[in-house]
Amino acid sequence: MKIAKRWIVFWVTPLALIVAVCSGADKPNLKTTTDKITIPNSVVEFTLVQLPPGKITLKGADGKEKEYEIKPIWIGRTEVTWDEYDIYFLALDLPEGKRNRSGPSQLIGDRPGIPYEPPDRGWGHEGFPAGSIPAAYAKRYCVWLSSKTGKKYRLPTEAEWEYACRAGGGTGKLDKGALEKVAWFDANSQEQTQHVAEKEPNTWGLYDMLGNVAEWVTRSDGSDAVAGGSYLDDTADVHPGARSVYDKSWQKREPQEPKPKNWYSDGGHVGFRIVRED
Repeated sequence: MKIAKRWIVFWVTPLALIVAVCSGADKPNLKTTTDKITIPNSVVEFTLVQLPPGKITLKGADGKEKEYEIKPIWIGRTEVTWDEYDIYFLALDLPEGKRNRSGPSQLIGDRPGIPYEPPDRGWGHEGFPAGSIPAAYAKRYCVWLSSKTGKKYRLPTEAEWEYACRAGGGTGKLDKGALEKVAWFDANSQEQTQHVAEKEPNTWGLYDMLGNVAEWVTRSDGSDAVAGGSYLDDTADVHPGARSVYDKSWQKREPQEPKPKNWYSDGGHVGFRIVRED
């Protein structure tokens, strides 16, 4: 096994932050209900938006259409940012003496170890979407956040995510000009993530549902996929129906064998958004 230089983490106290997600729609803005949350024992904030109840029809892998009922759950206004993920990843909620790791592979409970390279790749940290996150650790973050807040957090289902992304609009793809207003993709991203909530929100007040980082969803068969496209994708591949599954290229430069499961060395385009059940 090759040994790479370890990344040393320096923590900077984050500013308060707002969290969220997706594409523009052709309908006027509707009044939405929001809930601002402060992660306990921190100054980090994020905002949830309550989805109106409704139904959505998606085509399954078998080509058949199925209707899904969507309950009035809460969804992040933005993608989960490094400000939020750092508290979990760096164990900042624990006493300082319990945060020590002897090397990149050492874990603290169910938290990811320190990667060999800065996971934000130097693109930007505070207010930027967390990337390189495998589905298993996105789910573990949700479990951790649930334990901290006493509320049930999880990843959105595929149907919930696309319902939120469409925001009452259609399923059609946006042309390049329209997409530039709401998303970071290959034409405007400079091949990296960008600060959340700088593009226009969709009708329900959700930012970056399309592009920036692709977001983990749970499919009806229980498998994981990322939705919406990312900063790497071209116009045709950034839309509410866009899906990708794990690919070995996401860990191409990872020096360890077997490949670790807590970070993607080449998956900076993979992140997530959370939902909350009440």
